[in-house]
Amino acid sequence: MKTREEYIESMRNMHFELYMFGEKVTNLVDNPIIKPTMNCMAATYELAEEEKFPALQDVMTTTSHLTGKKINRFCHIHQSTEDLVKKSKMGRGWVLIPAPASSAVLAWML
Repeated sequence: MKTREEYIESMRNMHFELYMFGEKVTNLVDNPIIKPTMNCMAATYELAEEEKFPALQDVMTTTSHLTGKKINRFCHIHQSTEDLVKKSKMGRGWVLIPAPASSAVLAWML
């Protein structure tokens, strides 16, 4: 399972051809319009780290039906209604963060 840093680095290494407002975006990760969304996605990887937030594992992670390995729920192909409900909770920030939480996670939740 990827960490927050690995997710951001993987996005940095992708070669997107992205245009916004008629101009090519050359740095997707650090673009001020895209960066908040990137940080939200990265926060899901941080929350999925078992040692940091063990109480969130059921919502933030699942087991891949393809590999049998633990994965971030955003990377999961839904297999049931329960999968969809948990992804919805994950995506909307309906999970409770046990204290102390990092500032990145708190920013994501606001």
